[in-house]
Amino acid sequence: MAIDNTDFVDTDSTHRQGSSASGPAPTREELDSRLTGAQQQLAKLRETHEQVEREIAAIEERRRRRAEFAQGLEEMRHELTRAVAILEKAELDARRTAEQVARSLEGIRGASESLEPLNEEAWVAETWEQELSRGLATVDNARMELNSARLKWPQLEGKSPIAAGGTDSPVATIAQLPLSQLCRIGFALTWPLAAVALLAVAAGIAVLVRKG
Repeated sequence: MAIDNTDFVDTDSTHRQGSSASGPAPTREELDSRLTGAQQQLAKLRETHEQVEREIAAIEERRRRRAEFAQGLEEMRHELTRAVAILEKAELDARRTAEQVARSLEGIRGASESLEPLNEEAWVAETWEQELSRGLATVDNARMELNSARLKWPQLEGKSPIAAGGTDSPVATIAQLPLSQLCRIGFALTWPLAAVALLAVAAGIAVLVRKG
């Protein structure tokens, strides 16, 4: 029995090969069209990519500004609170200093006014010793007032004033002086009282001698 070789032929493969072989090759225009389409798709993808990158950059910038705002807000709250506390203390110190200056100024003006009535040319023989004692006491009181003000306010001696809010104070300044200068200051403050007492004793003795 003869075998028919046609039973073993792959008709589908043969059909595909025939169709492929028989199909026309793509023309130049078709290739150009396919290339143009692919380039257009690539351009769209690039445009989409650039747009996404711009959106990412914008989001990052907004995130950076938000973080900068939060950090700046916290820093300013801290710094402003600190500045308020410092300036409030400085204001309080300035008010205290102003009050002390006002008291010293009042004392100096009072001492200056107390010297105005003193006029030795108006003294008479009967009362000149009493007038002298009162005048010396008034001058000594004025000197004590001035010395007290000089201790508090270095600018009265031509020195630099103590900075407002500083740690220095008249008491601390005095404590830092040498012993010899402290003795001189003590003598300057106490000798007027001793002089007045001696003058009063002398005046009393003179009165007793005259009566005797």
